Amino acid sequence: LTFTGDVTPGCMPGQFNNPKAYVGTVGEDYEYPFANLRSVFEADDFTFINLEVVLGVGVGRQADKQFVFSGPEEYVQIMTSSSVEAVTLANNHSEDFGQGGYDNTKRVLDENGVAYVEKKNTLLYTTESGLTIGIYADVFSFNESHIQQGIAQLREQGAELVICAFHWGTEGSYRATADQKKFAHAAIDAGADVVYGHHPHVLQPIEEYNGGIIYYSLGNFSFGGNIYPADYDTAIIQQEVILAADGTVTLGERTIIPCSLSSMEKRNNYQPTPYEKGTEEYDRVLSKLNGTYTGSNLPVH
Repeated sequence: LTFTGDVTPGCMPGQFNNPKAYVGTVGEDYEYPFANLRSVFEADDFTFINLEVVLGVGVGRQADKQFVFSGPEEYVQIMTSSSVEAVTLANNHSEDFGQGGYDNTKRVLDENGVAYVEKKNTLLYTTESGLTIGIYADVFSFNESHIQQGIAQLREQGAELVICAFHWGTEGSYRATADQKKFAHAAIDAGADVVYGHHPHVLQPIEEYNGGIIYYSLGNFSFGGNIYPADYDTAIIQQEVILAADGTVTLGERTIIPCSLSSMEKRNNYQPTPYEKGTEEYDRVLSKLNGTYTGSNLPVH
């Protein structure tokens, strides 16, 4: 199973004609954003991302907020051309253009065979290798009983492995909050195998807990929300899942691929690229994920 940080194939509407913004950079080259790691996505059984954009330009009513993101409907091909099987829509940008924009995004995903999970809802997905994955997703306002019910429902429906996709935490913070830890632990205790976190826009530690694994935040990935990010570090996490002949499922080895958000320096070109092993950047990513990073949190603007 492959997990990444936030994917925003689009930008602020006022930036559509800016050649340095996402739409101006990517244009109609749908294979461009994931060109440097498509082989990673194609070689796995399941790639899961947090999709922070409204697919469709000019649909719905723009929300009255500082940052709203949208991209052409055709940008769904960024996912389909790079073997992204599923996305979570449980985040604070999927409704940037109201119910109309949200419904349009779901329609586009449905028509192109990309599975999605919504907030306080579940998704059941069976991979080509035969593993039935259950996903429960939520954003910001968490309730332990809802989490427990969602996980129990997925198990009853036949999920052999359960992922909780949680949008949470403090933007710019390299450390998980007490609430993140509380609800992550509650999810694992209730039977989840993996907790996949996003929202802080920076990496936060990975925690092994009670037989499960928690990714508190995988930061940004191909993120059209910022041309000049303060932190370019990101990572791909690949989690081996072992399905035994008797039907039992266990977590196997975990592979971390430290990356930059961009394939160029000093500007985001929205094309994540692996760091070279042994470099300062590579080791810095690992320190953020193992909890030893001592840098200051980023200011939130």
